[in-house]
Amino acid sequence: MKILVIIPCYNEAENIAGVVHRLRKACPEADYVVVNDCSTDQSVQVLKAEGCNYLDLPVNLGIGGGVQCGYRYAVEHGYDVTVQMDGDGQHDPAFLQAVVAPVLAGHLDMCIGSRFITKEGFQTSFMRRVGIRFLSSLLHVLTGCKVLDVTSGYRACGKALTARFAQRYAQDYPEPEAILRAVCEGYKVGEVPVVMAERQGGKSSINALKSVYYMVKVSLSLVIYRLCFTKKDKRRNEA
Repeated sequence: MKILVIIPCYNEAENIAGVVHRLRKACPEADYVVVNDCSTDQSVQVLKAEGCNYLDLPVNLGIGGGVQCGYRYAVEHGYDVTVQMDGDGQHDPAFLQAVVAPVLAGHLDMCIGSRFITKEGFQTSFMRRVGIRFLSSLLHVLTGCKVLDVTSGYRACGKALTARFAQRYAQDYPEPEAILRAVCEGYKVGEVPVVMAERQGGKSSINALKSVYYMVKVSLSLVIYRLCFTKKDKRRNEA
């Protein structure tokens, strides 16, 4: 089974080489592609110097567009499983096999690496945990699927779901919406415990103000998508 690790990268010059080195050491059997989303720092120079496999996007697409490029790359090159892994060093590649295993076994179409099952390692800030719990509850109400770490970018997808996301993927803060879309379309979604670390260097693009904006935008997006999907189902049944 061919596995591709998709690593989105925006201004991760301090972290990206370490992320790739740890991945190569922990999972030499997995391929990877770094998607450089028009970084304004020295990320491209680092990728070139380290001989990394990377895509250099001509325009900034944001996290969703960058990850979708990775999914398109996976489809074009015939990969069976894709894994998202952040470029900031928070995701430990030692847990990659645990995240991939339920997908390889056919038990799940999407498996999410969750920091909240065993509650080990970095648990993010209190306010973000409150927001994540709210989104988790909202998704549960909308879909019946219980996922604790809905914003985790550490996740594996099977071939069918990879092809679906290559066609269409949420552009801004896409992780919760990707779960909703997958469940609504009949894919099986679950999670396994992982241990995450704090950002290894650089600065997160999400500050306190953006966190509030994120919560409002994502919540509205989830509700609207679910309502629209329900209407599509109704029209299908009437036809």
